[in-house]
Amino acid sequence: LEMFFIHSKVAKRAFRLPKHLEGDRNVSIMFANQGLYNGFLAARLVWGLIIGFNSVGYMIQLFFIICVVVAAIYGGFTSNKSIIIKQGLPAMLALITLLFVI
Repeated sequence: LEMFFIHSKVAKRAFRLPKHLEGDRNVSIMFANQGLYNGFLAARLVWGLIIGFNSVGYMIQLFFIICVVVAAIYGGFTSNKSIIIKQGLPAMLALITLLFVI
């Protein structure tokens, strides 16, 4: 969403981007950077799943889901509190599930 569809109605609603920033090239670049970062986090979580439920796969999954939780908390305090719910809550539920699975 951040990388390719930042000018879509869905992105505008999700990020509540002020009208005066909608066409700003720097804002688009920052969102693309954020999307790339999120994509790398997702890829690493999938990598942990592909490796499987052994000690290496588990540690990869655990580390990167904690990274998502930390990013959500940081974003919630520095940018928008709703990030804690939108990004953090699913990550925290995934972390709890991961801790109880193994």
